[in-house]
Amino acid sequence: MGDTRYDTDLIIIGGGPAGCAAARMGASVGMRSILVEPDRLCRNLYRIPALNNVLGGYTGGPELAGAIVAELKSTELCRLALGRYVIELCADDDQVTATLDTGASLTAPYAIVATGVGPLQPSDAPWITAPAGLTLPALWQADADDAQGRTLLVLGGDRPIGTFLRAHPTTDTRLFVAYPAADEYKIEEIREDSRVTLLPVDHLTLRGGEGFRLSAETVGQDGTHRTITADAAFLSLGSAPAAPPGALTRGTDGYCPPIDQHPRVIVAGDLRSARFQRIMTALGSGSEAALHVYYATRGPLTWAEGS
Repeated sequence: MGDTRYDTDLIIIGGGPAGCAAARMGASVGMRSILVEPDRLCRNLYRIPALNNVLGGYTGGPELAGAIVAELKSTELCRLALGRYVIELCADDDQVTATLDTGASLTAPYAIVATGVGPLQPSDAPWITAPAGLTLPALWQADADDAQGRTLLVLGGDRPIGTFLRAHPTTDTRLFVAYPAADEYKIEEIREDSRVTLLPVDHLTLRGGEGFRLSAETVGQDGTHRTITADAAFLSLGSAPAAPPGALTRGTDGYCPPIDQHPRVIVAGDLRSARFQRIMTALGSGSEAALHVYYATRGPLTWAEGS
């Protein structure tokens, strides 16, 4: 490939498992790519200490991330633009254009958008009242030092709580898990853990903030009031899509269904839907997205090619 009308054959936005897989697959079929990532490659994967849904014998996120990153950095057809943001993505009949935070523009026949999701914050949850502008880290970002001998307030009952507890089986910590009725089905796997105190609530008012002991006033689902004190608070509310501005069609939930996008923009990984947010599906969708671009640039398949 290598059309000189464009800066590259493929722009990849997002350097998580899906974006990395897209770049690697693209290179395997001769496509040049530029991968734009504001942080480090596979940054979130490094923060997942325990894995139970990937092939290859990987049991920890850092181990898998290291292997992915090493593979990608040895891929000569992929150029990395780390520490850069895409502030606008435009698509027309002939090309896509990604404008970076530096003001520079990149052009290619196609773009793969694999920017994934970010944690919901207290202001996103109608059952939480918190100080204006308060942001808190997600529980999966916590390590053993954050938890050892401490009491943590966890907002929401999303499944990463179970991952955290499995990753730190001997950590001496206490988790107060405050969650709404909608999260009831998610907390079954942590119900019997002696380190967990479950707090089904209708509403929670958070006082204080990160870095010092805080308190929360809760109204239980049975109407009872309770005051909770903790050393720190972490989020387990779920995630919100983190799509760049521009040529993306978003659903009512903020996600970007692949079927609704411009023909030159392919969505991969967690940005597609909340239903398939797994490492294995991200790797597969990124690889598939790159092959989609490869076959699209070759024109319609003949029967022999497609068989």
